[in-house]
Formats: sequence, C-alpha cells, structure tokens
Amino acid sequence: MPRATAKRPPDTGARSTRWLSSDEEAAWRAIVQLMVKLPWAIECQLESDAGLSFIEYHAMARLSEDPEHTLRMSELALLTNASLSRLSHLVKRLESRGLVRREADPADGRYTNAILTEAGYTLLVASAPGHVARVRSLVVDALSPAELRALHRASQRLLARMETSDQRHEDAGDVT
Repeated sequence: MPRATAKRPPDTGARSTRWLSSDEEAAWRAIVQLMVKLPWAIECQLESDAGLSFIEYHAMARLSEDPEHTLRMSELALLTNASLSRLSHLVKRLESRGLVRREADPADGRYTNAILTEAGYTLLVASAPGHVARVRSLVVDALSPAELRALHRASQRLLARMETSDQRHEDAGDVT
C-alpha cells in the first residue's frame, strides 16, 4: 500500500480509491503487526510447553468443549477456520500422537467425527495454564477492563463484517 505521504498512483479502477489518512494508516500498520506477532508469540509458548502448534491446540480445545469431545470434521473445520484438507492433515498428525481419533459419524456415516482422546484431553488440560498465562500477559493484563470490552466489541464487528464479505464473495463465485 502506498504510504499516506507518498505520491499515490493514479486510480485505474471504476471506483475511486479511498486512501488511508495518516492516522488510519498508523492504526492499520499496528493491526498488521499485531496479526503477525501475536500468533507467533502464542505459537512459541505452546510449542515449547506442550509440543503443539496453535491450530492443534485450538482444534483440541474446541473438541474439549463438546460434552462428548466429538465434532464432525466439517464443523471443526469451520470452528478453526481451516479447510477440510488442512484439518485432515492436522488431525492425522494428532492421531499419530494418540491425541485425537477419527470415526464415522454413527448418526450419518457420510460424515467423519474427530474425537479428542483421553491422552489428548490430558495434554490439553496440562497445557492450558501456560497458554492462559501467555494470553493474559500479552493481551488481557495489558488492557484496562474498559479497553478489553472495547476490543471485544470492535473484534466482533470486524468478524461480522468479514463473514458478510466472505458470504458476498462466495455468492458471487469469487471464493473456491
């Protein structure tokens, strides 16, 4: 993106580009840095303490929230924002470690369920305190309660906007 102070290229599209102001650009660059650095910081802690990637931890945590520790692979893919192919590779890695297993859905054999094993649940429970401590030290404790509530509201608005935008692209056939 051209810097707000740099000479901007001429618009070539049908719509005029609404360039970012200096304040908007500064905010955007801070968000980008957060999006890049925060996942890495969380990932490093999980890898070091539990031997899990963030997406592995997240998938196992989502499975643990179900009373039977079981979700259809398609549902787990949605909850983790992973493609079915990526989730299948992830679950295969977890299966090889005895942390998750896959079985045909007894209610509908066309679906496959991912099931958190006892060993997976034990590892998740053991790794949760370190994960929570890292999240607290990097995010929660750095903000006042009012700032945390505002961040929560802003994040929910952004997520809703992304979901609406994604749906428009899917409806238009732009997303494969």
